[in-house]
Amino acid sequence: MLAFLPAPLLGLLILVLFIFNTLFWAIWVYLAVILKLLTPLGSKSFNAASRLAAWFAQRWALCNVALTDFAFRWDWDVRINAELRPNGQYLVCSNHQSWNDIFVVMKTFGGKAPFFKFFLKQELMWVPVLNLCWWGLDFPFMKRYTPEQVAKNPALKGKDLETTRKACARYQNQPVMILNYLEGTRFTAAKHARQQSPYQHLLKPKSGGFAFAISALGARLNSLLDVTIVYGDGPQGFWAFLCGKVRKVTVDVRQLTIPAEMFTGSYENDPEFRLKFQEWIAKLWSEKDRRISEILAEPGTV
Repeated sequence: MLAFLPAPLLGLLILVLFIFNTLFWAIWVYLAVILKLLTPLGSKSFNAASRLAAWFAQRWALCNVALTDFAFRWDWDVRINAELRPNGQYLVCSNHQSWNDIFVVMKTFGGKAPFFKFFLKQELMWVPVLNLCWWGLDFPFMKRYTPEQVAKNPALKGKDLETTRKACARYQNQPVMILNYLEGTRFTAAKHARQQSPYQHLLKPKSGGFAFAISALGARLNSLLDVTIVYGDGPQGFWAFLCGKVRKVTVDVRQLTIPAEMFTGSYENDPEFRLKFQEWIAKLWSEKDRRISEILAEPGTV
């Protein structure tokens, strides 16, 4: 246990260890990337190289978790009501409050399910070291267009959803866990007020990308994993996490069956299907909002 160290020193030490751990495993992911570059796209060798890259990435995540378990005084309450398989295919929807949510996913699912993937902003393509790792792990890069840009160039409409479709098509023969933050951004009180969100603890969900992911992966999906994260001390920044100030974390995981009709419609071209899908997501989000209230009301959570 390193919790006796002053918080800034502990934060700096954990940050340095995270960096070295990332650089070490990035070398191995790069080797898998080289194998991918040397094999035909979509071949068995290509898919094997993708699995190898994901295996190395999973080891990176497990080492991060082990470091923090050794260094911090955690109070974790992880409730998994799901049957997880490392070779399965899952969609994950989670509420989003801080960058620490990514680490929570690492600790919750590490070794129990495939290594997670999520959609990245195109600007992150230029991050040194990690950019090639993300490419090798088939993380899709998304470029968001403003309404003004689409108005000037109508051809840009639907480009981000097309990226979703192409990315998910690559996962069809791979174990995968696709992490989707339906809110599209981290929750803050200011964003909540600006949206006039009907939910107490959540922003309004955006269902378009989620619909395309379901359509592209198809009925081979094992299930939808509904993840609810509650921080007993409230959401804090990444530096506070590194300093060991994030203590009480509750994670509730429910395994849900995606309704069969959600695999067959066209979200983009069928208004009736789009409304039905949005109603399904709204119900899911209402249940999540209620669940957060229930967890916060439990003795010892806050």
